[in-house]
Amino acid sequence: MDFGIFNLLQHRDRSKPPHEVIAEALEHTQLAEELGFSRAWFAEHHFSNYSLCPSPLIFCNQVAATTKRIRVGCAVLILPLHAPARVIAEIALIDALSGGRLDVGVGSGYQHYEFERLGADISRNKVMFNEMLDMIDQGLRQPHFSYDGAIYQQPQTAINVHSVQTPRPPIWIAGADPNSHRRCARDGFIPFISGGIESPERIRQMRDQVEKCYTEEGKDPGSIPLGVLRFVCVSDDKAVLDAYVDGARFQKRIAMSLRHRKETMVDDYMVAEQPFANEPTLEQVAENIVVGNAEQVAKRLCGEIELYGPRHMNIYFAVGDVPSAAVMNSMEQFSTKVVPMIEAHFGKPLAEICDMPMPTPVTLAAE
Repeated sequence: MDFGIFNLLQHRDRSKPPHEVIAEALEHTQLAEELGFSRAWFAEHHFSNYSLCPSPLIFCNQVAATTKRIRVGCAVLILPLHAPARVIAEIALIDALSGGRLDVGVGSGYQHYEFERLGADISRNKVMFNEMLDMIDQGLRQPHFSYDGAIYQQPQTAINVHSVQTPRPPIWIAGADPNSHRRCARDGFIPFISGGIESPERIRQMRDQVEKCYTEEGKDPGSIPLGVLRFVCVSDDKAVLDAYVDGARFQKRIAMSLRHRKETMVDDYMVAEQPFANEPTLEQVAENIVVGNAEQVAKRLCGEIELYGPRHMNIYFAVGDVPSAAVMNSMEQFSTKVVPMIEAHFGKPLAEICDMPMPTPVTLAAE
């Protein structure tokens, strides 16, 4: 297995200019490469402080230009908000510019607020998502393609820039939809689930659902290359841990407001923070997510690895308004202290802990 970092570029501190949030995310990614993290992921959201990244492909390109080894990924591209042929061409271009380091996470979207402002019909998002996924897979694999769907029609088209990775960059499907998990099993996509502020037992339940889908498709459930997004903070400072837990709850509050169309905007694009139904206490959130000193975090993660077997774990280090210095300290302790303790627990290098390594596409030889 391997570990990556996820940055939502969330904007909670109204006194901090947006460009500082962006600059900090870039700094975190530079550090992630130095510390040996495998991937850096960036979200797509629009018109609110839930995320300041409207284009993860643009962000991936900037990161790729200033790094050498770390893979860059979209977590996720909201497919119904894009023109199919254009996004295929841009994926291929970013893969070429990054030297074959792009991972493509995709999702169907859930925020009415951004769909309405981009003129997209969220009631058809699942159909749009699946048709676009068909087109992306075909457009990246084939020298030319056409498509005739219920929503999208594409005349025969050749994408004139080809991805470096063959037959295409890895495609990760985010979410809990069983239909998407079946597609992963059938078509070789990678299931990507979020632990949120839920307990690790809830992640195990989601893993069970994915396994059921793989079995139904005649695939070995032991071969699932599962990706998991997890809240993790490593610190010896209780104040930092408390701020992180509060930030994780803040993230959930904003997401729930936008998901259920209860958002109230203040200061132009800031979503007012409000509790949601059946909200856990901060103490419960702290128990559910992974926070503590290096020894505590390593022990928790060893148990979670054994519980639900991730092949890739994407760590959400920067949440809410946790100071950047605390985020970077958490990353450093994770890499230099937590990972060695995990390897010692399992008695093998990180890459050998799970049954099989993450699939790595064959890349074209340099000309």
